[in-house]
Formats: sequence, C-alpha cells, structure tokens
Amino acid sequence: MVPLSIIAVVIGVVASYVALGLLKLIGLFTNLFFYGRWNTAMVSPGQHHLGWIAVFIPVAGGLVVGIMARFGSDKIRGHGIPEAIEAILLKGARVQPKVAVLKPVSAAIAIGSGGPFGAEGPIIMTGGAIGSLIAQFFHLSDAERKTLLVAGAAAGMSATFATPFAAVLLAVELLLFEWKPRSLIPVALASATAGAARRYIIGMGPLFPTPPHPAFIGPKGLLGCLVIGLLAGVLASILSLAVYFFEDSFDHFKLHWMWWPAIGGLGIGLGGLIYPPALGVGYDLIGKLVQGNFTMHMIIGILLVKSFIWSFSLGSGTSGGILAPVLMIGGALGALLDPHLPYVSAGFWPLISMAAVFAGAIGSPLTGAVFAFELINDPNVILPLLIATIAAHGFTSLVMPRSILTEKLSRRGYHLSREYSVDPLETLMVRDVMRTNIVALPAEARLDDLSQSLQHGQDRPRGQHLYPVLDGDGLVGVITRNHVQDSLAEAKDKTNLETLRDVMAKDVEVAYPGEPLRIVAQRMATTGYTRMPVIEAENGRRVIGMVALPDMLKARLQNFESEERREQVMRLRMPLSFSGTGKPAN
Repeated sequence: MVPLSIIAVVIGVVASYVALGLLKLIGLFTNLFFYGRWNTAMVSPGQHHLGWIAVFIPVAGGLVVGIMARFGSDKIRGHGIPEAIEAILLKGARVQPKVAVLKPVSAAIAIGSGGPFGAEGPIIMTGGAIGSLIAQFFHLSDAERKTLLVAGAAAGMSATFATPFAAVLLAVELLLFEWKPRSLIPVALASATAGAARRYIIGMGPLFPTPPHPAFIGPKGLLGCLVIGLLAGVLASILSLAVYFFEDSFDHFKLHWMWWPAIGGLGIGLGGLIYPPALGVGYDLIGKLVQGNFTMHMIIGILLVKSFIWSFSLGSGTSGGILAPVLMIGGALGALLDPHLPYVSAGFWPLISMAAVFAGAIGSPLTGAVFAFELINDPNVILPLLIATIAAHGFTSLVMPRSILTEKLSRRGYHLSREYSVDPLETLMVRDVMRTNIVALPAEARLDDLSQSLQHGQDRPRGQHLYPVLDGDGLVGVITRNHVQDSLAEAKDKTNLETLRDVMAKDVEVAYPGEPLRIVAQRMATTGYTRMPVIEAENGRRVIGMVALPDMLKARLQNFESEERREQVMRLRMPLSFSGTGKPAN
C-alpha cells in the first residue's frame, strides 16, 4: 500500500496538468471553430455569429473524431467511463499509450466543435490511462495496476471539478469494485493531491457559486426533495433509454461507424440553430440554473434541444462525457418544477434536481449528493441532496436493469454487478462447517488389512474419500481410497505388502479451525486440493476434522437462506379481555 500511495501522489500531480491541458484544448478548439482565433480561454460556442454555416462545424468535428477512431483507436469512442471499467475488469488495467493521447484530443475536438458533452468522462478515461501507463513501468500485479488506473481517473475528476471527495466516491461506486485500504488509500491520496494542485494551476472552487441556502427547509421542503428525486429518476431513465435507442438506430446504418459521429454532428448543428446555448459543455448554463437566473426559454431549450442533441450524438459513438449534460438537464427539470414547489432560495430546486438526475443516471447516489455539495460548497444542502439522490437511485434501480454506464458493457456481453456485500466465506470459520465424524488411519497399517474394509465401505463415513494418516496423534500424511486400491493392484505379486507410510502422500495441505473459509477456498484454488484435514494449530498436528469443497457451499447456502427465507420472529399477543365479574371472558 505504501509504494502505491507514493506513486498515486505523483499520478495526482500529473493528472492535474492533464486536466488543465484538456480544458485548454477544449477552449482552443472552440475558439478556432467558432471564432477563428487562437485562444485557450473557455468560451461558449452558443454566442457565435456564423449563422447557418455553424451547422457544418459539428459535422466537421464528428468527421475528424471518426477518422481518429478508425485509424487511431476505437477506444476513444463513447463517454469514457465504460471504457475505463472495461480496462479495469477485462484488460488487466492495461491501457494503450495512444489512447492516453487520442482520447483527450478527440474529446476536445468533439466538444470544441459544438458537441454538447462534458469534459469529465474523457478526463476520467485520460487520467486512468495516465495512471495505467505509469503503473506499467513498475513490477505490479493486475490489482495494483487497477488501483493506480483508478487513482488517475479520480485525480482527473478532482482536478477538473474541484471535487476531491466526490471523485473518491465515484471511484468506489463505479470503478474500484472493492473497498480495501490497499486501493482506497492510494486513490484518495491521488484525488486529494489533484484537488490541492488544482488551486495553483487551474483555480479555486467552488465551480458554481450560489446564493446561501437555509440550514433547514421544513417538512414541505423535504417532501419536495422526495418528489424531485422520483421525477429525476423518471428523467434519468428516459435519458438512458434515449441514448441506447439512438445507438441501436446507428447500428442499423449500412455506413461504416467511422461516419456516424459526422451524422451525429449534423444533429448537433441543427439543434444549435434552434437553441445555440445547447452547444458545448454548458458550464455557463449550469451556473445560471443553480443561481436562479433561468427563463422558460432556457428550460425548454435544455430539456428538448440539449437532451435530443446530446443523446443523438452520443449514440453515434463520438467522444464526449455525460456528467455535465446530465447535470444541466437535471437542473432544467428543477427549474421547471420550481414554481410548483415550496420556495427555499434562489436556484435551490435546480441544484437538488441536477444531483438527483446525476445519481439516477449513473447509479451512484452518494457520489451525486457529495458532487453537488462540492460544486457549490454549501453544507446546508446535504440533507436535501441525500433525500433526492436516494429517491432517484431507488426509482431507477426498480425500473432499469442497468445504469447508463453499465448498459454499454452489458451490450458487449459482460455481466457487471456493483452491489457490494460481505463475502459469506469471510464470515464463517472452518470449525463451523468441518466434519468431525471421519476415519483416520494408522501409518503402520498394512494395505491388505485395509483393502477389504475400504472396499465394502466399513467404518467409512459416507462421502469420505480422503483419509488422514496418523503416527500416534499427529498427522504425517494422507491417502485416498483410490490410491489404496491402486497400490494393492501394483503390489499383488509381492509377498511383503507395504504399509500406509510407504505409499501415503506426505506433502499435505491442511486447514485450521479458526481460519475463514475464504482463506481455505483460496488455498484449494491455488493447490488444486478439494479436501483437507483440519488440525489444531496449537497442539502439534492433531487431526480434529475434515473440510471439503461441498462444505464450502454451506456458507453460500446460509447466505441464500438469510436473503430468501422470511419468518416472523416476534408476535403480538392481545391481552385477555375481562368480563364485568373480574373473570376472563370466554
């Protein structure tokens, strides 16, 4: 853990500069495409004065992205996070160097040419690629490379949004697939390092300053958060369905997929004619929503135009992120409902709604709540955010089989579960499942003395196929029933038959009564032995039982029963009624 943590700190610094470079690239391409100037400042493409010619700018950007994906690497297609998950789970956390270069450049071109995407997906993938590349220069295991890949991804998000805490939660809820000090501590250090470095190279947070919100919003306000959360879950489900509807539609095109981003760019350009602010990342619109500076024209433009061009172009396979668009669309939902909910403060309901849609779409409620809190740096919104994000997550969990992120992996044939629970093999010990009614054999016993009893099953507990061989009370070896028979067959012409000591296996794998079953299962997997004697660790090699592979399944059965079997443990008993005479009534 310590060496990984040191490397993770370095990755945090590098990822901060990578995030800065991506933001500068987005600003550069936006200025080049829409304003014809060499400038890296972040500007909105919606303020251009190009007229109908602007329709073809996203087409040109999509064409460049398609060519880069075709002749560079198709891993740059999509919004980045599913690709990072795939690299973690299926590729040994190995990312090709060219992906680390092509992904941010392609994303910057797609967004700079008007693409309605966020920078977070590409920076998560790029940061992860940087972490993976650095890890590949060291002698590390797949699990250790995974940790450093995720450290780079979290650092990239932390540097981009000034949200180090949310970046760690995103890593835990989406990328790590475990919660262990070995992985959590390096990832957290990388995120914290990037968050600190951001202050010097990008600037301070919060990213979206807002008016102060009250410390408590009352019962009606909390009920409003629940309503917002449920409606946000509905919207998140619709957005996910829309993205994969368009992705399926593009799959039916006879054109090569290299041309699809250009077609998606045409949809972006036409949408930009209808509502120009829908183009680009849209941080300015998010800022207006959470500050309460919104109009009905803005709300309709985001909910209809932004939602359409984002889902349509993302379905075409271009390069771009999902978090910023989801935040914007969610904020527009809150702004639409703002007049119908109790007034709390300016921009309150758009803020709550954007976090809820975020949580429902990606299936990470804690990340959604903390992410929104860090974006505005107001602790008074924690309780409302928690209610809304959990409600949205609960709704999408019931109606959607997978999130917008894991659905892509499912379509590639990978089953992915992000439900964390305690391994039942970790909670049971060997002593809880071992068999104590077993037969042990003396080391000096002759083979012919044992053959008849073993052949007819005498003195052999049902299911026992492995016999401990003892010298006094101590274990000296093991032998199987089949081994005894084979030894007899080989020695049938000999006048002096061998003893068990001569034919037994002396290299014995054993288990101890106080060991978790997980340790024994791992030992069985690495050695290939599925049956082991159980010996007392503190009393030499005294055999007290036997544990076999079928016994390991008892833990799984117990876990299944605890989930499926329902019973009423306590019952309410009605008190006896009494008649007017003071005696119990019949």
